[in-house]
Amino acid sequence: MSFYLTMNKNMMIGLMSNTFLNKLAFVTFILFFYLIIACTESHLPESSLPMVKIKTELGDIIIEIDTINAPVTAANFLNYVDDKIFNSAFFYRVVRMDNQPSNEIKIEVIQGGLGFDESPLSLSPIEHETTDKTGILHKDGVISMARMEPGTASSEIFICIGNQPELDFGGKRNPDGQGFAAFGKVIKGMDVVREIQSKPDKDQMLVAPVNIIEVVRILPDNN
Repeated sequence: MSFYLTMNKNMMIGLMSNTFLNKLAFVTFILFFYLIIACTESHLPESSLPMVKIKTELGDIIIEIDTINAPVTAANFLNYVDDKIFNSAFFYRVVRMDNQPSNEIKIEVIQGGLGFDESPLSLSPIEHETTDKTGILHKDGVISMARMEPGTASSEIFICIGNQPELDFGGKRNPDGQGFAAFGKVIKGMDVVREIQSKPDKDQMLVAPVNIIEVVRILPDNN
């Protein structure tokens, strides 16, 4: 009888030990699995798209340039950056709800570049990439090209404050309905954009334009 009890006791201890070991192995596996995922995610790049810093006298604006969906427009902007042409640019126009009384379709943007007058620094105009082709809509913080006729954009840019669907393809801000060519978005510095927009203006032109000190490419962890 004692042998039977001892045997049952040993069997129970063995079963408990096996159960504990199985649970320990399962927990170890789960922890190892999540550790692998964490390590993998920590080495993923934050963005594979080029990033640019617009350094102004009021602060920095960090922009992600969409070279995948808007290759022509993005390449044009980066040419200006790489050739340091924008280092003599400025923000000169602000559009708010209170300074466009004659426009039925109202928008909110700040505009900059080399200025309205034709500049010898301007590069050749580019093909017009419409938003229905690129999929980059004029939402808050999106950067886009100012233009006259389609295919005339070159050096002048604007940044949206709030969503601006009337600037997309089919929008009514421009009578031709072709919209404007968006090519990136602000990922940091919208406070600077809004500060520029709030500056005193006369007929949308800033009384004191905001100088752009430099525009340079940066790495994601240097913003």
